[in-house]
Amino acid sequence: MSVIATAAVPLSAMTPRRVLGAYLEEARSECLRYLRAPAFMLPVILFPTMFYLLFGIVMNNHAGYDAARYLLASYGVFGVMSPGLFGFGVSLAAERDNGLLTLKRALPMPPGAYLLGKMLMAMLAAAVVITLLLLMALVLAHLSLTLPQASQLLLTGMLGVLPFCAMGMAVGVLVKGQGAPGVLNLIYLPMSFLSGLWIPLPMLPALLQHMAPIWPSAHLQQLALSALGIGHTAPWAHVLVLGSYGTAFFLFAVRRLRRAG
Repeated sequence: MSVIATAAVPLSAMTPRRVLGAYLEEARSECLRYLRAPAFMLPVILFPTMFYLLFGIVMNNHAGYDAARYLLASYGVFGVMSPGLFGFGVSLAAERDNGLLTLKRALPMPPGAYLLGKMLMAMLAAAVVITLLLLMALVLAHLSLTLPQASQLLLTGMLGVLPFCAMGMAVGVLVKGQGAPGVLNLIYLPMSFLSGLWIPLPMLPALLQHMAPIWPSAHLQQLALSALGIGHTAPWAHVLVLGSYGTAFFLFAVRRLRRAG
């Protein structure tokens, strides 16, 4: 009864203060929901940090200046992709299946509050991953980083998660809740390998090197490398590609969501 009564209040009648409060409350509840879900947060945090510890620090203890930064940037991008893809894709698919998305649509809150909450959650998770990797790089790998470099890498990760949010959203509107994790893993893991996050591109076959610019993760990696002072390309070109990917997937997902729910 309370939901029906609340839904009777038209959104247009809400004051700007109440609209802003709706955005903030939805973002807060979304972040708290995932922070209290260890089944989601632990893999997001542990996978990139464990991989970086094993392959970036233990097995490359005597890596040179550029190699150490390359590995930090690569595993940073690997960690950032996960909350965007899975945080959006799996949760959206599940919420479509269990009817929660339909319930949220009936509530008198701004339509963008639902998406904004998930975006902020993904950005927060990306910030946690990048911060942990930076601490490991400074303390365990004894990597010399300036405050501007660390700050720029953190900002790159937090903003770089957004195109993968859009990609996860596109998957979430196409598949059922049970199938979403499998489909996303088929995207996440091969894309990480083919864009040079696990093995540097010069060590991959020439065909795969030429195909690397297809993947958005390769462009985010170049921005991460530039943040650490070893990028050799214009960053705005990569920003444009990532923005195009994000916009295309987002518009597709919104259109599909409006038609099929």
